[in-house]
Order: sequence, then C-alpha cells, then structure tokens
Amino acid sequence: MTYKSLPSLKAKTVIKAFYKAGFVFDRQKGSHLVLINKNIGARIVIPNHPGKVLKKPLLKGIIEDSKIPLKRFLDLL
Repeated sequence: MTYKSLPSLKAKTVIKAFYKAGFVFDRQKGSHLVLINKNIGARIVIPNHPGKVLKKPLLKGIIEDSKIPLKRFLDLL
C-alpha cells in the first residue's frame, strides 16, 4: 500500500493506533497532542480536533515522523 491510498482517519483513531505501537502521552498544548516513543526515539504531534478528518499529507507526515513503517501502522488500525 502507498501513501496515496491512505484511508481517511479521524485523530482519535490515529492516536489509538500509536498507543498500540508503544507511544505514550508526553504533553498537550491546546488541541495538539504530543506522543513520544523513547525506544525508537520518535516524537509526533497530532492535532486533535474532534469530528474532523486528518488530511492525507498531514497523516503521511505524522507516520513518517513516527519512524513506523506504513504497513505496520495500517495493521494497528
């Protein structure tokens, strides 16, 4: 699967997937949630706007910042 075929996802779904991947809550400023994974040295910022779908370029960037392969991320959904 490529990034072009990413499904439309809400922030809540993406956050749950990253928790499954071993990320933990670090802090929150406004509506932006910061998650970290010290094992792989990754930090991601997810805008948490309830009811809104994350745009595909933003979701692609978050997945790349997480250092998790796309296939593994999709398996966590």
